[in-house]
Amino acid sequence: MRRSLRARICLTVLLTLPALGLGTGTAGAAPDPSPVPVPEQGVAASPDQYRLSDRLERTLGDDTAGAYLDPRSGELVVTVTSAEAAAEVEAQGARAEIVRRGPAELRAAVTALESQAKITGTSWGLDPSTNQIAVQADSSVPAASLARLARVAAGLRGAVRIERVPGVFTREVAGGDAVHGGGYRCSAAFNVSRGGAYYFLTAGHCTEAAATWSDRSGGAAIGATEGSSFPGDDFGLVRYTTTGQPPGTVNRWDGSFEDVASAADAVVGQSLQKSGSTTRLTSGQVTAVNVTVNYSDGPVYGMVRTTICSAGGDSGGAHFSGTTALGIHSGSAGCTGTRGTAIHQPVSEPLAVYGVTVY
Repeated sequence: MRRSLRARICLTVLLTLPALGLGTGTAGAAPDPSPVPVPEQGVAASPDQYRLSDRLERTLGDDTAGAYLDPRSGELVVTVTSAEAAAEVEAQGARAEIVRRGPAELRAAVTALESQAKITGTSWGLDPSTNQIAVQADSSVPAASLARLARVAAGLRGAVRIERVPGVFTREVAGGDAVHGGGYRCSAAFNVSRGGAYYFLTAGHCTEAAATWSDRSGGAAIGATEGSSFPGDDFGLVRYTTTGQPPGTVNRWDGSFEDVASAADAVVGQSLQKSGSTTRLTSGQVTAVNVTVNYSDGPVYGMVRTTICSAGGDSGGAHFSGTTALGIHSGSAGCTGTRGTAIHQPVSEPLAVYGVTVY
């Protein structure tokens, strides 16, 4: 797993779900949380901003508490804890923002949440735009537990904010383009290559369930699972057993396709889209990074949380921004209108693990 600024703060989603994601639970009365409003869509990130964000993470270390895109100007904003770090950020071409809380205080807040409010149906992730740990509580969290969470947050001097979300967090297996295997339907993320062979990436909780895959229910096999990582991560690699080079594109579900030319790690505040076989093309923005999900059959780490809408069968689908591949769809708590809570596995990790490239 990529160890960087995003990986230095341990973030957790706590779920109790049956295998393959059919969650249960009813909403209870609860205190009214006070979330920070999030725009429906983010702003586009450029290739230079992806590269600059990664470079500053590596060089600043614990002098930064994360980076995000300004929703008004589109500038890359890097949070810092000293004037010296601010000068370095400005010299590199980004905008510096001196913040009150550094990584140590944010880590302490997460530790307090994990030790005192480890509640099924909650999640927490880093939101650099507010210099806080952003907590979500789904509809299965009862009022008494939400009140306990609020009491813990109240003792953390503003480092934590809480938002109530509808639905129940779940992995979204039901059935990019649909792929079928082991009696389940998932979605393909990105076609990739290595040494003249061709593959597609999908979710690890999908590849754990099947050895072969077809492009229609009951159809002939088009690929075989060659790599799978779940739990711990949520990615898998399927090698095409058909001949020819599959297109290096993502289905936009309007008759057009996006040609994917590169890959990057998502930045909080940026806009992105998801292509999946159930909800097809949906859009949103990144709201938190380095989110950990504790599924009933094991945790996954280093996820990204977004406002994208998704549903069962979208697992393994593509999260992308323009021609840049960002992630592999893992799960969500469902949708309210066009707004959701979709979580993706950053694509940079399986690309490095398997030695494959988008094309």
